[in-house]
Amino acid sequence: MADGVAGNRARYWRDRDVPGLRLLHADFTHHDYTPHFHEAWVIAITEAGGSEFHSRGLTAEATGQAVLVFNPLEPHSGRMGRSDRWRYRSFYLRPSAISAVMSLLDVSEEPYFRNNLVTDPALAASFLRLHRAMEGADDPLLRQELLALSFGGLVGRHATDRPRRAPGRRRASIAQAIALIHDAHDQRLTLEDLGRVSGLTVFQTIRAFKQVTGLTPHAYLTQTRLLAAALRLERGEPLADTALAVGFYDQSAFTRQFKRTYGITPLCYARAMRG
Repeated sequence: MADGVAGNRARYWRDRDVPGLRLLHADFTHHDYTPHFHEAWVIAITEAGGSEFHSRGLTAEATGQAVLVFNPLEPHSGRMGRSDRWRYRSFYLRPSAISAVMSLLDVSEEPYFRNNLVTDPALAASFLRLHRAMEGADDPLLRQELLALSFGGLVGRHATDRPRRAPGRRRASIAQAIALIHDAHDQRLTLEDLGRVSGLTVFQTIRAFKQVTGLTPHAYLTQTRLLAAALRLERGEPLADTALAVGFYDQSAFTRQFKRTYGITPLCYARAMRG
């Protein structure tokens, strides 16, 4: 489903062969992605122009020679780079799609990527071919072959061991606050609510939350609400009902936040999921 606003164009759809795989083809002349995360594994390739992204405290430029990779729930943001155009293609692999790809590659463990920016021109070209085939080619053998070659190259050449983190008292405390957000994201939560379950002061809660998740409590709550909204829209629930059900009491704010995270409006997303 296409979405176009004042010089920006974007098409979002779900793949017909791989359950849980979503794809986006965007052509922007102006757009900023707010700090956000996906429950999906995200792979993005620049097709023309360029962009800047921020993740793990670092800002870098993405060009057509590289592949951007974000692990599930890894916060990141993006914006127009020095170019006046940002045309790119991206893959969003939900857990079911990750499992399907890992099965195709005969890999037992989900890969992890320490580097968000993978400079590998051949791999970038391979993913572009795959994305274009998934957009237009009606040839299952070609699509499956390109899928195996592209993801096989990414995992085989660039996956790393997952970092091990000591539990720590503060991390364990914040886990309670994170759980509260997931359980009660539709309610009007306060910092006092989060501090009460974490055993921390308001200031300690903000600082520890940012250290553990990469986002402030409010930003994390917003992303949790948007993820819940996306799942409801996929089930065909009405837009207005969806916004209220996940905790957005202003329809325009819901639409604005959704587009800043997903690059398309909730209406466009809902139509794409029905297609």
